[in-house]
Order: sequence, then C-alpha cells, then structure tokens
Amino acid sequence: MHDIWNPWHGCIKVSEGCANCYMYFLDSLRSRDGSNIYRSKSGFNYPISKDRNGNYKVKSGEMLRVCMTSDFFLKEADDWRLKAWHIIEQRPDVKFFLLTKRPERVANCLPMNWGEGWENVFFNVTCENQARADERIPILLDLPFKHKGIMCAPFIGPISIRKYLEYGEIKQVLCDGENYNGARPCHYEWVKRLRDECEEFNVSFTFCGTGRRFYKDGKLYKIEGVETQAKQAFLSGLSFKGEEIDFKLYDEWGNPLRKDIYKKFFREKCNSCGMRPICNGCSNCGKCT
Repeated sequence: MHDIWNPWHGCIKVSEGCANCYMYFLDSLRSRDGSNIYRSKSGFNYPISKDRNGNYKVKSGEMLRVCMTSDFFLKEADDWRLKAWHIIEQRPDVKFFLLTKRPERVANCLPMNWGEGWENVFFNVTCENQARADERIPILLDLPFKHKGIMCAPFIGPISIRKYLEYGEIKQVLCDGENYNGARPCHYEWVKRLRDECEEFNVSFTFCGTGRRFYKDGKLYKIEGVETQAKQAFLSGLSFKGEEIDFKLYDEWGNPLRKDIYKKFFREKCNSCGMRPICNGCSNCGKCT
C-alpha cells in the first residue's frame, strides 16, 4: 500500500493484543521470525524518495502510517529513530501517523527540537482492552503532541474511554477486530459503546473492520477476508465523523498548504469500505486497469 512507511520490521510482543499478531503470522508464511528486528534497506527513505522526474513519490497532504510491521518506539530501534525523525522533519507537507504500545518510552525518544510537538505528526496509542486503555491513555494525554488518537485493535474486550475524551485532546478513535490464527471475537455492543462516547464529544470514530469473529445479538458470525470485514463494518453504520483534525502543513519554504492539497482517488469498491474515512485512497498508478 502506498500509504505505509516501514523504516524497520519486526517487533517484540508486549501485551494481550500481541498474542495473535498479524505480522508474526504473515512472516511465518514466509518461514521468517517476526521477532527478528531489522532496518529496512529499500524502504527507510521512502518519504523523501523521488521519481525519475525529481518529484516526491509521497505527495503533499498524504498521510503515512508508520511502522505497521513494528513499533516506532521499539527499544531495539533506538539507533535508527533519530534518522527517521529527521526524515519526518524534512516533509512538513506530509502527515505521519505514529502508533505505539509503548507510550512509556516516548518522552525519552523525542528529538531535541520537538518543543510542544510537530504539526505533521499524529500520535496514537493502541488499547485492546480496558486494562491497556487505563495504562496507556493517561500517558498519551501527558505527552507533548499536537494531534492525538486511540486505536482499539485488535478489539478483544469492552472499553470505555469517556473519562479520557472529556479532556478534549483525543481527536480520533479507530477500532478493528482480530484476524488470522486464533482470532478472538469482537462484539457489536463494544463497538457501539465506543461510537456513542465519541459522538458525545464530537470525536471522529471509524469502525475499520469486524475481524474474523464478530458477535451481534448473541450470534457469532465467521467473516473471512479483510475486504468483507471492512464492508460489514461500513454497513453497520457505526462510524461517525466528528470535528476535523486541523493539520497545519507547510511546503519546504515554510508556506502554509491548502487543506485540499491532496486529492484522494477512490474506486467503486471503496465506497463500501469501513477504512475509507481514514484512507489515502488509491494511488491510481494504473497497474490494475
């Protein structure tokens, strides 16, 4: 996918949500060990890489999801992170979505010139159940970031975040069920509760996918395939568009960019995908036409 930047790969499991890690599963299909952590040779500089015409491959206004096969604040990546921060700093015209299960490490892993945060960085913590929500969200609220969010994925237990939304700092909440071997069920009632709490505080909520096992009205649905799961999430009508996140992006000369600088391109099948509200859209590269 064109909206993912994996400067390094591999991770160490740290909590319940890691038990059936999709990255470990996919690595096992290639006879690889997901706990083997290494810096990406070809992809490390992706955000600043250019095409043959000298234009950035990642366009102004896009959002890059960072370390989707690792954790940006992984201890084993400490030697590489400063260079990654430098790359992020070079692209003030691009939004970077950071997600971690290790918020306790973040304060000591920020660059020297961080200040109160960079406008192009969107910091999120993973909360798979109430225990992890109560552990990680207070740390999230104390950290100096301009934009903050929560991802409940894999969503394996009921969660209430109302008392945290009251602070007015959380701008987006995402949730998704679990996939692959050993997938634990997600419940409709859990998703609805989160959605209602977000709507109360006008915080955007996106139900990305049901996961492989989904309970509704006491019935277990076995839903195979992430596209089908995303479609069922869309059909539930549970996603909610709240207050827009105000990313202040700038070009390389420090000039403010228009809010609509990046035009998203969606294909017909995207119209019924639960991920659409948070997706960059298709890169429209022409390979599938």
